[in-house]
Amino acid sequence: MKILPVICPACNSQLRVKSLVCEQCETEVQGLYELPPLAGLCPDDQAFILDFLKASGSLKEMEKLLRLSYPTIRNRLDEIIEHIKFAEKADKHNGNEKP
Repeated sequence: MKILPVICPACNSQLRVKSLVCEQCETEVQGLYELPPLAGLCPDDQAFILDFLKASGSLKEMEKLLRLSYPTIRNRLDEIIEHIKFAEKADKHNGNEKP
């Protein structure tokens, strides 16, 4: 399976979705759409968030699952949160504020 690219390989800017296609009936929707915030995370961070959700948000469960210390898990989660906040601020700065 291919991984969705989120960063432009030419200039390192955030990519946006321009069209969506239904494989069933071939309907195509075109426009310029923002990627969901979690899609902007690197694959490792996306996997971490999925594991976190499957662990019902328990950092203790994440310790067991990933075999890492509580502070390491907490720091990783804090870094992901900061990344998401930074992306949201950038969207607001670029005039792409969410309703």
